[in-house]
Amino acid sequence: MRVIATAGHVDHGKSTLIHALTGTHPDRLEEERRRGLTIDLGFAWTDLASGERLAFVDVPGHERFVPTMLAGVGPVPAVLFVVAADEGWKQQSEEHLAALDALGVRHGLLAVTRCDLADPGPATAQARDRIRSSTLGAVEAVAVSSRTGAGLADLRAALGRLAARLPDGDADSPVRLWIDRSFTVRGSGLVVTGTLDAGRIRRGDVLVTARSGRPVRVRGLQALGEETDLVRATARVAVNLKDLDKESTGRGDALLTPDSFLPCLRCDVRVHGGTPAAELPRTAVAHIGSAAVPVHIRPLDADLVRLTLPAPLPLRIGDRAVLRDPGLRRVLAGLTLLDPQPPELRRRGSATRRAAELGDASGTPSETAELRRRLLVRRGELTAMGVAVHTTPVADDWLADPSHWTTLRARLAELVTAHLSQRPTEEGIPVEAARHRLGLPAVSLVEALVTPPLRMIRGRVTTGPTGLPAAVADAVHRLTTDLADSPFAAPHAQRLAELGLGRRELATAVRHGAVLRLAEHVVLLPDAPLLAADRLSELDQPFTVGTASRALATTRRVTVPLLEHCDGQGITQLLPDKRRRCGPRIRPTPVTPPP
Repeated sequence: MRVIATAGHVDHGKSTLIHALTGTHPDRLEEERRRGLTIDLGFAWTDLASGERLAFVDVPGHERFVPTMLAGVGPVPAVLFVVAADEGWKQQSEEHLAALDALGVRHGLLAVTRCDLADPGPATAQARDRIRSSTLGAVEAVAVSSRTGAGLADLRAALGRLAARLPDGDADSPVRLWIDRSFTVRGSGLVVTGTLDAGRIRRGDVLVTARSGRPVRVRGLQALGEETDLVRATARVAVNLKDLDKESTGRGDALLTPDSFLPCLRCDVRVHGGTPAAELPRTAVAHIGSAAVPVHIRPLDADLVRLTLPAPLPLRIGDRAVLRDPGLRRVLAGLTLLDPQPPELRRRGSATRRAAELGDASGTPSETAELRRRLLVRRGELTAMGVAVHTTPVADDWLADPSHWTTLRARLAELVTAHLSQRPTEEGIPVEAARHRLGLPAVSLVEALVTPPLRMIRGRVTTGPTGLPAAVADAVHRLTTDLADSPFAAPHAQRLAELGLGRRELATAVRHGAVLRLAEHVVLLPDAPLLAADRLSELDQPFTVGTASRALATTRRVTVPLLEHCDGQGITQLLPDKRRRCGPRIRPTPVTPPP
């Protein structure tokens, strides 16, 4: 199926022409029929000679209904522009063309109606000249009379050629169906209609509404009046929804594939055609898809502005929009969306810097360009903006700009070096502290940055070979010298401090197994239990704490925790009478202290 919208001045015969082509009058409302004036969007379809079906979205031409016209044209890829031979180019012809140009519509056909009432030549020449300066460019023109049927065959052939040039919709993309009508059918419930320009919808699918975020199930589908189980882009579609009422949705809302779009409350856009960015009013109405929303405008540069929306819309990079002044009833400019998730502008000069960042942005989604601007971004966020992702995540689902990632790795190495220099007794910088200093959103990113010579140890990032920090190793060496002749004469707290084993240093030495801490301020070397086992085994069994103290040449301050440690190792056994005896010679694996 191909979808084409009409455009043109009021009462130039758009609806009558569609009726002549399809046999169906697109005007649905009694008032429209009575007044001969299209007020709302109309729909009709016909079969082309090629066998392809062509659906028409008939839009109103009166200036009061331009928002309705834009709701119909917004999601449609091509236009049938209608100009009456007896009236020629008119006011709404100009505004409709400005809107089509703003939306970047590139496929079109000119139908000059009422050729039975006037020579179509002058109107054709005038219209083609005006249209040529828009994004439509040079269009084929056909003169027709809906009353006599003259030229209808030629128009059908031209429509066939136009349909053959239209791009195919991407049926594998997520669904974003802009709703242009909603109504209730007795016995079926809510039905919404729209032009499906991407994706596919199946009966039974669960979609979400952009306006409320509520999940809704597709109860039924129609395409061109026929029930179907599957609709692929591009198509006019009517969707019967379950669990939703008419008050909860309507024109300007959208049905979305879940988790495929991000809600946009502000966006940076490029302005083209019409009014320069600096001369735009502070507020206007933006027409995006079938939505028409008031926006606040903040200029960033000569052709860049930031829009702030009153409610979130599901927007993507490259979306086109029309900026219109409803008071003056004219199109101000066209918009191309560059960033639907821009950073906040908080500091002086941030708008200028932001404009420089977007200087080469064209609205074409580019993974390389987005990574360069965002530096770090989740894969799902980038795909939700319409960017095809091919890069492998650096951690979890995080993507990184390669140059920025290299810089982060160098900065982490600098942080580790500085931390070890300032705190030589610590093993390295805590990973959470490194995350904070680097401004990273997740600890997993810090861990992913750790490559040789950096390494992770017990929640810290450090560098160099495995071993004690030099200052701690020196302190342990001094302790070893102190205990050389009296291995069980554990120094008191003051002596430990004199040796360089303060609280932090001692904790580091214990973690590395360089010392054995039996109790508060009771510190021996790691081989103390084995040495004790040798001496205690020479005593008469069983023995008391006092006997053990004399054998080990130390005090009860050391002997009691040492014996309790030996009990746990199976070196000694505690008897019911509080005496001990040496157990089977089960020796713990010795820990060799670092040099």
